[in-house]
Order: sequence, then C-alpha cells, then structure tokens
Amino acid sequence: MELEVRHLRAVCAIADTGSLHKAARQLGMSQPSLTTQLRRIEDSIGGRLFARERTGCRPTPLGRVLLSRARPLVAEMQELVTEAKAVAARAGDGPDLRIGSTASRAIPGWLRRLRARHAQARPSIQTDVSADALVRLVAEGQLDVAFVHEVEGSPLRLPRGLAHRVLVEREPQFVSLAADHPATAQETVRLGDLAGEQWMIDPTVDGERAGLLRMLREAGIDPRVLHGDYLTTATLVTTGDVVTVCQPTSLGRPGMAIRPLEGDPLGVRLLLVGRTEQELDRAYDDLEAAYWEAAWEAAEYRAWLRRRPGGGRGRAA
Repeated sequence: MELEVRHLRAVCAIADTGSLHKAARQLGMSQPSLTTQLRRIEDSIGGRLFARERTGCRPTPLGRVLLSRARPLVAEMQELVTEAKAVAARAGDGPDLRIGSTASRAIPGWLRRLRARHAQARPSIQTDVSADALVRLVAEGQLDVAFVHEVEGSPLRLPRGLAHRVLVEREPQFVSLAADHPATAQETVRLGDLAGEQWMIDPTVDGERAGLLRMLREAGIDPRVLHGDYLTTATLVTTGDVVTVCQPTSLGRPGMAIRPLEGDPLGVRLLLVGRTEQELDRAYDDLEAAYWEAAWEAAEYRAWLRRRPGGGRGRAA
C-alpha cells in the first residue's frame, strides 16, 4: 500500500482531534472505515502510529515522526486545491458566491439581499449543523463564506489564512418550552424553575451539548439530557415532554413559548468566515441586515434588545 495525501490527512485528523470518532466525523466518513484505513496505514509502515487509550488516541514516537512530515505536505496540498478552485470559480466554472450557514432565520433575507445586490452572483447555499464542517469547506475552497455559530466554551478551529468578522459577539440563548408551562408567566425564566425538566438537544451541533451541561451544572442542576433532531425536539416541546435551548430569533409555533433565561447564562458568538476579505465584503452587509431584520421580527428577542443599554442594535420594529 502506497501512502496518499488522503491517508496523511486522516492521520493528521486523528492526531488533531485525539479521537477516531471525531476524526471520522471531520473527514466525512464512518468510524469503522477510518479504523480500517488506519490499520492498513500502520501495516504498510510497519508500526503503530497511535496508542489507543481510554481518553482517546495519542501519537506514538513513530506517529510523531510521520506527523512532522505529513502536516506540511497536507497543508501545501490544501493550499494548492484552494488556489485552483478559486481560479476555476473566477473563470465561471461554478456559482459566483457559494455560502454556507448553520441554522438561522437570517438565511432567507440574506439570500434575497445578495440576489438583489449582485444580479450576476447566483449565490448558492449549503447548510450544516456543524460549524467546524462549514469552516473546513471554506478552507478547502468549496465555499466562499460561511455564517457560523460558536457556542461559548467550544471555540471553532479556524485554519490559518482564513478571514473572519464577528456579527454578534455574544448572542443570548433562550429557552423553548410548552406554552402552558408555569415558567412562561415570567418575563425571564429562572433555570431553577426548570430543574425537574427533561432537556433535549441535537448532539450533532458543535458545542451545544457541552454548553448546555455547563450552564445547568453551574446552576446546580443535574439534568436529564435527551438527544433528538430539531423537528422532533420542537414537537416534544409543544407537548410538554421536554424543554430546549433555542436561538433568540426563533418564532416558535402553536403550543410553544420562547423566553429569555435569567442572567443570560449561555451565549453564542456569530461569525462570518471567508477565504478573503474581499469575499467577506461581498456578503457581510447583507447578512448583518438580514440578521437584524430576523431579530426584530422575534417578539421576545425584540423586547430583550430594548431592555439593553441603548435599546439594542439594528432597525427598530
């Protein structure tokens, strides 16, 4: 077996994440497939590259030698691919503006503004629950910009060379609960009033589970956390079976109430990441306008913003 760039990329991903599971997710493959690939690489080299420990994967001395040579090769190849794709895009071999985003109500308004402002831009959109995955696509030249959410305590891994701008330094996360829940009688909800509730989150959203657990444990709550996708979670919120954190721009649905949390214990930083400052220039202003439009449409967020010093940002409703 001859080592290829993809094999070196896999070895670097395992070392960077310290986990076969996380590396497989980063590479877009299953863990069994990555495990098999690693075994073949080790067989080809003639030694183990990682020691499998209870806390994860740690490079062996042989692994550290290979990594010292592999990292610059992988980085150089990535730069080559990114440059080639940028040239192809400028030559008209694809949409002029390829954007990515984690879930946000700002997306429709962003696309509408981009199409109106750049008649020939033909913006395309790709969404993903993983901010790190979208950032990686920007670094690889598959996206021009990505609007991503960075949960407090779980910083994004921004590859060298990427540009970024902060849209909102700290967006408070609200709580979504059944409309007839006693806590909805208050303007803001105390976490203590939800101590006996089951929480549900999507575990594939980068940093969300860790952020939720930290918030609840700091409040002295030992939570029961269930896993589910956004659609299932929303349905179970309306029936009173679970509560969940949500973006403040959320509008909810019949049977659901959205409230700020007392003290704003959980925040998210909103970023626009791009390959170049020029590409950020093309997309940022329209994203900013779309975000604040969505913010002022959400009654609870609008009220929260008006309680801030200066009455919040964006246009008044």
